[in-house]
Amino acid sequence: MSDHTYDALKLDKQLCFPLYACSREIIKRYKPFLDALDLTYTQYIAMMVLWERGSMTVKELGARLYLDSGTLTPMLKKMEAKGLVSRTRSTEDERNLIVAITPAGEALKDRAISIPGAMAKCSGLTTEEGTELYHLLYKILEAVSDN
Repeated sequence: MSDHTYDALKLDKQLCFPLYACSREIIKRYKPFLDALDLTYTQYIAMMVLWERGSMTVKELGARLYLDSGTLTPMLKKMEAKGLVSRTRSTEDERNLIVAITPAGEALKDRAISIPGAMAKCSGLTTEEGTELYHLLYKILEAVSDN
């Protein structure tokens, strides 16, 4: 008779491990596409939000991406140095820093348009499975998020 006391500590019993490993592998698949744009994955997801919204506070961007200011600030400084975004103080409240996409940042949108389709093909999921996984992951994210 085997002792099941520590079964919960087995790697194969952990939901977090396949999520972690899958995330790493998928981000690795993004690398060749993003290298062509001179973007990191984190910069890319920030650009996607800014392509959609145009501008927002750094705090709003951080909340949208689940990133803290310690990660966001240096990343945005690098993106600003590349001419992709601008950062300015809000005229309504100087405590708020506004990040906005620049024309150079907007121009990257056309070069990035094929990335989502290429990445969807590498997942091995049907459209329905991808949609279901998307909803399940956001369900988990909402449950564990402290935002």
